[in-house]
Amino acid sequence: MAEELEKEVPVVNPDDDSVDNLKRVLAEEKTRADANLIGWQRAQADFSNYKRFVEQDKAESLKYANAALWVNILPVLDDLERAVAAIPHKESHHKWIEGFKMIDRKFRGIMEKQGVTPILSLGMEFDYRTMEGLTSAKGPKDSVIQELEKGYKLQDKVIRPAKVVVGNGEELSDKEE
Repeated sequence: MAEELEKEVPVVNPDDDSVDNLKRVLAEEKTRADANLIGWQRAQADFSNYKRFVEQDKAESLKYANAALWVNILPVLDDLERAVAAIPHKESHHKWIEGFKMIDRKFRGIMEKQGVTPILSLGMEFDYRTMEGLTSAKGPKDSVIQELEKGYKLQDKVIRPAKVVVGNGEELSDKEE
């Protein structure tokens, strides 16, 4: 390393105090200073870009930190939804059933506050980014005709695609409708 520094330092002949020699040395030093300045500016820009990248990555990680938790909770929500749907109409006036429905509403409110929203799929055009087509059946082509399992998003990221039946374009007969 010391050898490199010695090579980079311009050699000034102490006996040569000529203006030309001093101008040459000054020009070489100015070139080295400019190169160092450009390198420093480049390093500053790289560090600034790195810092911004790390901050964005951290914000993204925080935004989706609960995704795994919600994926594990969604089957419980499915069971709760099926239980509420299975309540006979005659029984829906009981206080404990009203409490059960209130729990369902509160749970959905918490989900919404946390940015977890259901993916609308029934009757929509099939979208491979948010839905998983499990089978096809008679119905309008590429239209979702049945939702087998609800899909959900956390913010703008799909955490569970909707599992759906997609229409194959065959017409339904009057009996099937």
